Order: sequence, then C-alpha cells, then structure tokens
Amino acid sequence: MSKQQLADCAGVSVKVLMTWCRPYQKEFEVMGLKPKDKVLSPRIVKFIAEKFCIDIDD
Repeated sequence: MSKQQLADCAGVSVKVLMTWCRPYQKEFEVMGLKPKDKVLSPRIVKFIAEKFCIDIDD
C-alpha cells in the first residue's frame, strides 16, 4: 500500500499522516522503512492502521 492510499483511507493528506507517524520513526527504521519510501510494507501498514484506528478494509 502506498502512503497516499493509506492517507486516503485515513481521510488526510500524506503530509498529515507522516506528521502523525513522526513519533514512531525509530520503530519504522527497525521495520525497514526509509523516509523517502512511497510504498509501505504490510507490516508497517498494519502498525499505522492500528495506532491511528484507520480502517484499511476495502
């Protein structure tokens, strides 16, 4: 899932989504996410969705 798709599910811009995620940057690095990555792994999508109660079901 892309950052844009996840932001759309949350009803916010990518910039706002990444602002929300800023406190979890170290955890994302451990999971292999780089700041410039546009596509998120399923593990990271699940983490973000659970932290911010984002419904990612189609």
